[in-house]
Amino acid sequence: MSQVTENYLKILFELQLKADGYIKPLNLSRTLHVTPAAVSDMLKKLAEENYISYVPYKGVRLTKIGLEKGQNMVRRHRVWEMYLNKILKMPWDQVHDEAERLEHSSSDELINRLEEALGFPQFDPHGDPIPAKDGTLPRPPKSIPLSQCKKGDTRVVVRVRDGDSSFLQYLDVAGIGLNQQIHVLEARAFDGSFVIQIGDRKETISPFTADHIFVKEF
Repeated sequence: MSQVTENYLKILFELQLKADGYIKPLNLSRTLHVTPAAVSDMLKKLAEENYISYVPYKGVRLTKIGLEKGQNMVRRHRVWEMYLNKILKMPWDQVHDEAERLEHSSSDELINRLEEALGFPQFDPHGDPIPAKDGTLPRPPKSIPLSQCKKGDTRVVVRVRDGDSSFLQYLDVAGIGLNQQIHVLEARAFDGSFVIQIGDRKETISPFTADHIFVKEF
């Protein structure tokens, strides 16, 4: 299987977890930053190989074999992220790109051994669930974007969006990480920004930042 095919199946698996029903090709195009025509060509190929089922005007869904392959790629990626971060002490903003390269060249046996060495973690460094060897997916804690909180709320960070390394670097500077307790001092209606307290420090964060930090009740 080509790396391109593996990447498509991985992204389709991630999108299908969030989608109700079928995945729209346009959403896939935006996620992968490729043209709709390129996505259409690849989806036809995946359908021919029985990795997806395609319904015109509705979208696509992974077949059983496509779901298994996509989940396996997600597992490989997130186990590598965890190993790079926890064992090799690589910053969380750098592990994504390294894991992208390593996931394609790793055997399932190696991934299983890495997982065992890590103590069978359920979530990666950004809070995303790691599929287990048997295919089960840990259930994340119930969470909401920080942008939905109100003044006076105290919450704990359980997940952050990991698609942009500069965003993760910004969170580091702001002192925001997983399991961090956040107290909302202000929720400004006029521009959607928030003033939060993290330990002894105060930070003003943008609506974008608040939308990409997911928190649970303290």
